[in-house]
Amino acid sequence: MANDLMFEKPLVELQKKIEELRSFSEQSGLDFSEEIRKLEEKADSLASHLYDDLSPWQRTQMARHSERPTTLDYIKGMCTDFLELHGDRAFGDDQAIVAGIAKLDGIPVTIMGHQKGRDTKENIARRWGMAQPEGYRKTLRLMKQAEKFRRPVICFIDTSGAYPGIASEERGIGEAIARNLLEMAALKTPIICVVTGEGGSGGALALGIGDRVYMLENSIYGVISPEGAAALLWKDSGQAQRAADTMKISADHIHSFGVVDGVIKEPEGGAHKDNEATIANVRETIVTALRELLEIPTDVLVEQRYQKFKNMGHYANG
Repeated sequence: MANDLMFEKPLVELQKKIEELRSFSEQSGLDFSEEIRKLEEKADSLASHLYDDLSPWQRTQMARHSERPTTLDYIKGMCTDFLELHGDRAFGDDQAIVAGIAKLDGIPVTIMGHQKGRDTKENIARRWGMAQPEGYRKTLRLMKQAEKFRRPVICFIDTSGAYPGIASEERGIGEAIARNLLEMAALKTPIICVVTGEGGSGGALALGIGDRVYMLENSIYGVISPEGAAALLWKDSGQAQRAADTMKISADHIHSFGVVDGVIKEPEGGAHKDNEATIANVRETIVTALRELLEIPTDVLVEQRYQKFKNMGHYANG
């Protein structure tokens, strides 16, 4: 129960009662099957009502759940022959980003993404998936290598933003992000991006310029975190829930705006409830898109990518 979210409490308590009644029935030899059946029907109805109408803030909590699949989980569950590569050949290696080469459905690919930890120690080492400049320069190095060998690029996005420390500023975090945007826009190989959890600010966008961009059902994507937006708008980060409900950062909103190409279904209760099913859904989506993109001539592919991002949003001449 420690990892259950607050809004799930009524459902969790009901499920606990069902387990207690089932255990008591087995120990006592008494038949409570009818009572258990009724409680299970009630739990199914409550779960359907709960998860079919999640608010943006509830989806934000889902997106941040510590047991959601990470980039390494996706790589392990989707790919074979993964070889992790390290370093930007300029400063060092950034553990907040995992990157390397692998085979996906028999196709050689370059695969990368933000990597969060499972516990406090690992999160400190990986800075909760918040990359420094060398992390983005590592991804760019491998993207250019992928272009040279005509390997498709797959990016997993899960970060609240680039690391905001002084060292990041000193080493040019803004330039590193901007360089990725520039180079990805013209990269001569297919690019597929998936927002798997949090997609925050430029730290997310630096891996988000793709021919196909998808979001998991309970992921979020925005220019700033709800807490950051609340601090700017109302001088109170405690109003993060209000900000999340206002910002329209959930997958259904982002898809309706045309910013992403599709939303990938999650198991009921969120990706963390069934990692294997989530990874299978993501794999199916990526493989389908990959085979479509490999059929498109390179010059057409790059032009379509350019037009796709150029045409986002609405504006009027003043």
